[in-house]
Amino acid sequence: MAYWLVKSEPHKYAWDDLVRDGRTIWDGVRNHTAAINLRAMKTGDCAFFYHSNEGKEIVGIVEIVREHYLDPKDQAQRFPAVDVVPVGALARPVTLAAIKADAALADMDLVRQSRLSVARVRDTEWARVLELSLA
Repeated sequence: MAYWLVKSEPHKYAWDDLVRDGRTIWDGVRNHTAAINLRAMKTGDCAFFYHSNEGKEIVGIVEIVREHYLDPKDQAQRFPAVDVVPVGALARPVTLAAIKADAALADMDLVRQSRLSVARVRDTEWARVLELSLA
């Protein structure tokens, strides 16, 4: 299993929206590096759900339930989408400030490539964020 992080602006699609919907398509990604990450996702992989711009915090965990397919909103038919379901909210949201303050997370893509909307998360980073959510 691999781990990921997906970002959404809460005013566009928040964690509570996903919980209400029960499943959603993760579409609209137009950055090539983020698209490569979407294509690498496998069914059963998990991702942190990150509220960007407003909140700037990891709030929940999603599971990938459908591997990449063509984004139906992409008229050029070049970019992928995946389907996700909510697994659960973190015990306590983990803020970007807390992540940046933690030396163990200094190389996390969220810190190093802050504009990337879909990023890989290493096993050790995944475990550390979960620890921080319990602190």
